[in-house]
Amino acid sequence: MLEKKENIRNLSQEALIEVLVDMGEKKFRAKQIHEWIWKRGARKFSDMHNVSNKVIDFLESKYFIDAISIGDMQKSADKTIKCAFNSFDNQITEGVLIPTTSRITACISSQVGCSLACKFCATGRLKLMRNLTAGEIYDQVLLLNNLSHEHFEQRLSNIVFMGMGEPLLNYKNMLAGIEMITSEAGLGISSKRITVSTAGIAKMIKKMGDDQVKFNLALSLHAANDEKRSQIMEINDSNNLEALAESLRYFYDKTGSRITFEYIIFKDFNDELSDARELAEFCKNVPVKINIIEYNPIDDGEFQQADPAKVDAFAAYLESLNLIVNVRRSRGKDIDAACGQLANKNAAIELKERVLK
Repeated sequence: MLEKKENIRNLSQEALIEVLVDMGEKKFRAKQIHEWIWKRGARKFSDMHNVSNKVIDFLESKYFIDAISIGDMQKSADKTIKCAFNSFDNQITEGVLIPTTSRITACISSQVGCSLACKFCATGRLKLMRNLTAGEIYDQVLLLNNLSHEHFEQRLSNIVFMGMGEPLLNYKNMLAGIEMITSEAGLGISSKRITVSTAGIAKMIKKMGDDQVKFNLALSLHAANDEKRSQIMEINDSNNLEALAESLRYFYDKTGSRITFEYIIFKDFNDELSDARELAEFCKNVPVKINIIEYNPIDDGEFQQADPAKVDAFAAYLESLNLIVNVRRSRGKDIDAACGQLANKNAAIELKERVLK
């Protein structure tokens, strides 16, 4: 039974060496196994073709691999690819491969579901099932990188933690996953190509500063006054803008890294020039760039897309103050793969059908 076995990817290479030496194997065997379970993406121990049957039998008796697999895949008209990933314990999470003319980005998840219940986000309608392991976080990147080679003949250029879940509520596994993503023993992707997006947990932003992380930080802001932000993001009640501003200053002082503010713009809610002025004022706290993001409607219709003219005026005002602004047009909307739309719709149906069979 899995519950009686240990996840082998929780073992460091040094710990794996100790296990193998204790059973009379050479040290190099541990390096081979470590490479199989990380760099070469082995789904099961029997995939390890240069490892003896004796060692494979031993590993199968003591350990399991927390590998994920692609259970469902959809391709958008704009070539965006959404994947539903199946876990070893039949949970489902989602990731998205986003190609543009200048980059290929993997948008990955940190949790199965989410606990934050942001009103504009489909994922927030799901309950939190569990954190993803470091191996599952890594595997999303591995599998999306493989798809990038297959469909676009290029490796990933960027990784964003903007899928399902709040990364800072799975901090330990997130860091361990990134460590392997950036390691030469893993995928060897530069930490500067990785962005972690948070809804705003002040004490964890400070912890990232203390840990002097090398990856980029993005804050899902969406409103620069507490009353509006609390209307759409419950997390603001316990992590208000003053607390976030203090934590961002602390993070910047520790790391020197420019922070990205993500600002989904909603019709008749946060799209006025008065909202832009509040945002500009909040930007005085730290060096930032601003991504203004087109809203992607979800089923209840509570929010709507802002008028394009208002979006342009909003961006122009910020640019007039010499702020760095990008207006992000959504991709993958036709397959519910755009920002805020990940809700396991098709994957949930597939899982239900599989369980009932």
